[in-house]
Amino acid sequence: MHVAGRFVAEALTEVGRLADVGVNLLDLEHHVRAMIKQRGAESCYWDYEPSFGRGPFRNVICLSVNDAVLHGLPHDYTLRDGDVLSADLAVSIDGWVADSARTVVVGTAAEEDLRLIRATEEALEAAIAVARPGNRLGDISAAIWAVADSYGYPVNTEFGGHGLGRTMHEEPHVSNKGRPGRGLTLRPGLTLALEPWLARTTDRIVYDKDGWTIRSADGSRTAHSEHTVAITHDGPLVLTRRAEN
Repeated sequence: MHVAGRFVAEALTEVGRLADVGVNLLDLEHHVRAMIKQRGAESCYWDYEPSFGRGPFRNVICLSVNDAVLHGLPHDYTLRDGDVLSADLAVSIDGWVADSARTVVVGTAAEEDLRLIRATEEALEAAIAVARPGNRLGDISAAIWAVADSYGYPVNTEFGGHGLGRTMHEEPHVSNKGRPGRGLTLRPGLTLALEPWLARTTDRIVYDKDGWTIRSADGSRTAHSEHTVAITHDGPLVLTRRAEN
């Protein structure tokens, strides 16, 4: 999984580097496709058809802009100055999966957008810090919620983190809101995708007609941060850590 994680980290770093004013989302999609093919990896999104989507998903990366936050279908859209772009990528290499997401601002960044992104990043780091043997799943959820609450952002509980390993989505579900000391006991060998995501002024979501793209119900901007984390005897091991963070 660490091998897959390193590739995912490299690919998301590349997306962040390329995301600029005038760049089309489909150009980013095809660039990542080429990276996956060259590495001999497999996209976990291609042909993905869960109960909540209108499948099959026929892209290799989720690209969500502004009020879109999850499962954004890459489409013919040219990035504009000030856009907020969330990129979510999961791949399998030699049968093992890693999953990560990041949010960047294209061009000129508004402080309120940077603040929202920072909240998801801090929530993710808080969640990672308590992902230790003997703690509970609720400790992770509570850590995410505490950071979001400190920033004044509401938290949606319909979509959150998840287990992963041989496939992209496995048990357990990891809510982004919860109570400490509750839920599954964390043990070495458990691998989780932790992914706080937030909308600025709502915890409600709506779906695009494409059946996939999830947006904030009130049109407020969103952000999403995610890492694949392994629970080890020595503490949490982040398998998708990017070079810059």
